[in-house]
Amino acid sequence: MKTFTCQCGNTLHFANSKCVSCGLLLGFIPDEAKLSAFTTNQYGNLQASCNGKLYRKCKNYADHDVCNWMVSYDDDHEYCISCRLNEVIPNLDNPENLTLWYRLEQAKRRLLYNVLMLGLPIEGRNPNNPTGLGFAFLQDEIEDQFGNELTVKNFVTTGHASGLITININEADHITRINMREKMGERYRTLVGHFRHESGHYYWDRLIAHSDKINEFRRLFGDERLSYVDSMQEYYKHGPSNNWQNVWISAYASMHPWEDWAETWAHYLHMIDTLETANDFDFSVAGNKIANPIPPNGIHDQVYIASSFTHLFNSWCQLTKALNGLNRSMGLDDAYPFVISITALDKLRFVHEVISSKDY
Repeated sequence: MKTFTCQCGNTLHFANSKCVSCGLLLGFIPDEAKLSAFTTNQYGNLQASCNGKLYRKCKNYADHDVCNWMVSYDDDHEYCISCRLNEVIPNLDNPENLTLWYRLEQAKRRLLYNVLMLGLPIEGRNPNNPTGLGFAFLQDEIEDQFGNELTVKNFVTTGHASGLITININEADHITRINMREKMGERYRTLVGHFRHESGHYYWDRLIAHSDKINEFRRLFGDERLSYVDSMQEYYKHGPSNNWQNVWISAYASMHPWEDWAETWAHYLHMIDTLETANDFDFSVAGNKIANPIPPNGIHDQVYIASSFTHLFNSWCQLTKALNGLNRSMGLDDAYPFVISITALDKLRFVHEVISSKDY
């Protein structure tokens, strides 16, 4: 994730909507991947300082302030390319849900920034593309029993089905999410992690399922045609495989090849985003500058793809060692509480090859 610069020279961050130095309105321009300051021209239109073009606030920016992305003035759509993917938003009759929705949208936009920077396809859902990418933010249905005892009538499961990513909005409540992390015995559970994981299922359908990469996928991850329901029941009854650390990137990845792919995909996006942030801040570890992990545009040969992954992973090892050490100095949990085995590394390399080849 890059930082940006206001026309007044102040440093801007991805989630900002107002410059704290000069007070100008800020908005992210997706097709240029830039956060820009905006001024109002003589006709009352918003003009970007970075390119002089005219834009409008996304409707969710203007009406609810849960977004900071802009829509080109000549685009007829009311919503930005992030918000127009929403199928269901939280029930705003509950005022607390506005805060949860804001956090959900922040995490979603960070995912989409990663996707845009990597040049991955984003196609929304419509009658001609019913399996396009979409998001539904749902809430558990609570039933008031006799004696005012509240119980969950319908529990919303975070997951993916035919392009639609469903997120239980309780995941945006910090206390609820941390309690669930402890209950599940997880060392890492974040909103952006959920979005990255579920996007892995969507991109498996787009990039792997009907491609010539399926045999290599099965060699590395296993046969996805195994019963998912049986695998899930086995996992939740008996827990992960005893040797999961030697084969999978996380315990949950051991459940089924689809989950292995989604966990690996999410970890790759963690790496890309964190390394780009470190590069933007000009980080060096032991005298070695952290390189920008985003591959340049164009078709790359296998030699470039292989060497670029080696550099990326070496930088990741250097950076996470430093990050974990810094966190421990502050009395915090490790920023990256994972150990990547050789088998898991091969799977990460495969994700890198799929994305870098631009064969989609």
